[in-house]
Amino acid sequence: MKALILVGGFGTRLRPLTLSFPKPLVDFANKPMVLHQIEALKACGVNEVVLAINYQPEVMLSFLKDFETKLDIKITCSQETEPLGTAGPLALARDKVIDGSGEPFFVLNSDVISEYPLQQMIKFHKNHGGEASILVTKVDEPSKYGVVVMDQETGQVQRFVEKPQTFVGNKINAGIYLLDPVVVDRIELRPTSIEKEVFPKIANEKKLYAMVLPGFWMDIGHPRDYITGLRLYLDSLRRNAPGMLACGPHIVGNVIIDESAQIGEGCLIGPDVAIGQNCIIEKGVRLSRCTVMRGVRVKRHACLSGSIIGWHCTVGQWARLDNMTILGEDVHVSDEVYSNGGVVLPHKEIKSNILKPEIVM
Repeated sequence: MKALILVGGFGTRLRPLTLSFPKPLVDFANKPMVLHQIEALKACGVNEVVLAINYQPEVMLSFLKDFETKLDIKITCSQETEPLGTAGPLALARDKVIDGSGEPFFVLNSDVISEYPLQQMIKFHKNHGGEASILVTKVDEPSKYGVVVMDQETGQVQRFVEKPQTFVGNKINAGIYLLDPVVVDRIELRPTSIEKEVFPKIANEKKLYAMVLPGFWMDIGHPRDYITGLRLYLDSLRRNAPGMLACGPHIVGNVIIDESAQIGEGCLIGPDVAIGQNCIIEKGVRLSRCTVMRGVRVKRHACLSGSIIGWHCTVGQWARLDNMTILGEDVHVSDEVYSNGGVVLPHKEIKSNILKPEIVM
């Protein structure tokens, strides 16, 4: 079985992190975003993953080579020379994802994090006999999204309503699909949208079905949603794999710590924190609702909250970072500096306070 992951472009919403790595390789809960998806695909029987990409394919492939061997799964790229939207990449990768077996294949948006109920989705797809299955998730404010109107019993999709002003439903496209090969025949090799052009036509022919996603869902392509997604992911680990979470007198709530990280005395860590490989957290540090990526050093008595700390940064003693502060790779924050929502590009040294949200070039 095969899968196509829509990796897309430059990851501008997650800058400055994506100035160092393509977005799918940015760490989320201590592993690259795309690896969460590849592991889930492997677990449900997928043996080949194609990455639809138009940015730094050689970086992606060299980075993922180790995981290809470790997971025993083939990983290849389909490179766009121009952005092709969300449907064009399927036409471009036709020969890579369709092998003549007639088997359906998965398509995933690379920003989506969830519990990936892919085995259930395969069963659902076989049972309904249509051409395409999509996962949908319930939201509190459907007027912000394109809503999927569907039959509650069969899951057959009736129509799509973009940002409805009156209530028509509360389920939106979750960016995970299982498609029969014939769906690719509907797509021209040009920039085109699967959500706005392809799916409505299949729905009109009553061949599109939606399954409601159990568990959590988040598009983590934006910093604020990344932090929310981390909380939801750690909640999910608490329910399904509590042994992966850290525990001890210095831990509050759900926290994941790489085994190579060093934690000093008197720290208070959590809730909703991820600490990556080879990090050094010195004594008396306070961390909450944040990600600390590999190779970071947080010095004594620093306080980090609601922030994303990129690879190999140093945070000085008694420094305080909060309100969606984001440090790119190899940023050094001096002792006693305060950052209120600073977004700092890679390889910078911060010696003075950042009193309001701003980009530090």
